[in-house]
Amino acid sequence: MATKVYELIAPCHFGLEMVLKKEILDLGYEISQVEDGKVTFLGDAEAICRANIFLRTTERILLKVGSFRAVTFEELFQGTKALPWETFIPQDGKFWVKKAGSIRSKLFSPSDIQSIMKKAMVERMKQAYGVEVIPETGVSYPVRVSIHKDLVTVALDTTGESLHKRGYRRLTSKAPIEETLAAALIMLTPWNRDRILVDPFCGSGTFPIEAAMIAANIAPGMNRSFLSEDWKNLIPRKCWYEAMDEASELVDDTVSVDIQGYDMDGDIIKAARANAEAAGVAHMIHFQQRPVSELSHPKKYGFLITNPPYGERIEDKKNLPALYTQIGERFRALDSWSAYVITSYEDVERYMGRKADRNRKIYNGMMKTYYYQFLGPKPPKRKVEHEGEC
Repeated sequence: MATKVYELIAPCHFGLEMVLKKEILDLGYEISQVEDGKVTFLGDAEAICRANIFLRTTERILLKVGSFRAVTFEELFQGTKALPWETFIPQDGKFWVKKAGSIRSKLFSPSDIQSIMKKAMVERMKQAYGVEVIPETGVSYPVRVSIHKDLVTVALDTTGESLHKRGYRRLTSKAPIEETLAAALIMLTPWNRDRILVDPFCGSGTFPIEAAMIAANIAPGMNRSFLSEDWKNLIPRKCWYEAMDEASELVDDTVSVDIQGYDMDGDIIKAARANAEAAGVAHMIHFQQRPVSELSHPKKYGFLITNPPYGERIEDKKNLPALYTQIGERFRALDSWSAYVITSYEDVERYMGRKADRNRKIYNGMMKTYYYQFLGPKPPKRKVEHEGEC
C-alpha cells in the first residue's frame, strides 16, 4: 500500500523562517512553501512524529486538511463541509475549532468562524458515517484555521501544548525567552560546541540549556508527549516508538563544552540549575551568580548570546543607557569575541559604542525586537594532521 503523504505546516516566529526551513531539510523532508511565520512541507505519518520530536524552532506541527476561498459565512460553511473530514477523524472523534485567525479578510470574527465551521464539520461527519448523532466520546482532534486574504487554510493540531514547552522549564524568571526562539537565535550564529558561549543575563537558563541540548544532540521533544500519539487511525504507534528510539540513539551528552550562564539574582541561578537538571544538561553548563559588570573570560573567540532587560516598564527604561554602556565595555574587553543581543530597546548600538554588523527584525509574539549581531574575527583554522602520510 502506498504511503500517505500529507502537507504539514510548521509555524514559527516571524523572521526565523529560514532557520526552520533548514531544520526541515536536514530532517530529510521536501519544502512546499515558505511564508511569513510558517513553513509547509511534505511528509508521512512518521514525519509527524519526527517533526514534533526533532524540530527546535517551530511552535507546533499542523496536518493540513485543505484550503478554499471564502468571503461569506455561507462559503465558509460549504467550503468546510466539502473537506474530507472522515479520512482524518474517526466516528467517535472529538473535534472543535480551537483557534481561528484572520488577516486582511472579509471574515474576521473568530467566534463566528469557529461555530460555523463546527456545524459544517458535524454535517459532513453525519453524512459520511450515516448517523444522526456524532458522539464525540473519543480522542481529541483540535482544528486550527487561518484566513489570509480570504484564503481559508484548515489544519489539525498534532502537537497539543506548544513545542516551546520542552518539559524542562519548571521555574522561570520574570521575562523568559521562549525555548523555540532561543534555539533559533543560537542557530542563526556560527556557534558550535567547540566554541565558548556565555549568557550574562541567563535568567532561568534558556539560552545555555538550548545550546547544551544542541551540543549533545538532545532532541527537544524527547521529554514530553504529543496530542496525536492517540491518533491510531492516522499514526501507527510504532512510528512514535521508532522516532523516540532514533532520538535516544543520537544523544551524546559526554561532549566537552564551555557554556556559562550568569545572573545577578541568586534565586534565579538556582532555578536555572534546576531547569538544566530537568533537561539532562546540568553537567554541561556552569551557572554563576554574577553581575554583568564582572563579565570576563580568559579565552578568545567566544560568543555572548543574550536577552538583556528591555525596560518594558517606564521606571526601568531610565536604567537602560547605563546597563547597555556596561555591556559594551565588558564586550570590548573580551578580545575577539562576537556578541548577539535580542532586545526591543532601540538605542543598543549607541550605548554599546559600536554599530552592529547585522541587525535582524524578529517578532517575539506581538513585540517587535531586534537581533543585534556584533561579529568578532573568525578563529584561525586548526591544522589537521593526516595519518598514514610519509
